[in-house]
Amino acid sequence: MKITVVAVGKLKERFWKDAVAEYAKRLSGYVNLVVREVPDRSAAEGGVARALAREGADVLAAIPDGAHVVVCDRTGREYASEQLAARLDALKLAGTSSFAFVIGGSYGVAPEVKSRADELLSFGKATYPHNLARVMLLEQLYRCIRISRGEPYHK
Repeated sequence: MKITVVAVGKLKERFWKDAVAEYAKRLSGYVNLVVREVPDRSAAEGGVARALAREGADVLAAIPDGAHVVVCDRTGREYASEQLAARLDALKLAGTSSFAFVIGGSYGVAPEVKSRADELLSFGKATYPHNLARVMLLEQLYRCIRISRGEPYHK
């Protein structure tokens, strides 16, 4: 299985980088993981709508062809970890082998990216910093794989 995480913005702080690196290392034993960072755009260069449109174009270009696209968005569907594991298992059983998970930046996700999505995933109604959302996504993917394999992790 191939998982691509497309994230707007670079991780700057060491603690975010360390957390992402830890979950990437854990996932490497199970999946082919690629993290693609696209630049976050400034609203000073023509307003929020223009910045969001530019980020959206970059995100769309970073999504691999044929991937099942899941956009992380607070309007998406919420899953318990076991439910998300079952959802990913069902998609794999149906022949999906490539997934792209998208995390927007401080302006959210461009409408064009949401239109491209096969589904929207929510971590709840609260708004989280996109750096934290990246760590949460990787942790949940790792947890889902362990649940699916019947390996200890989920409590």
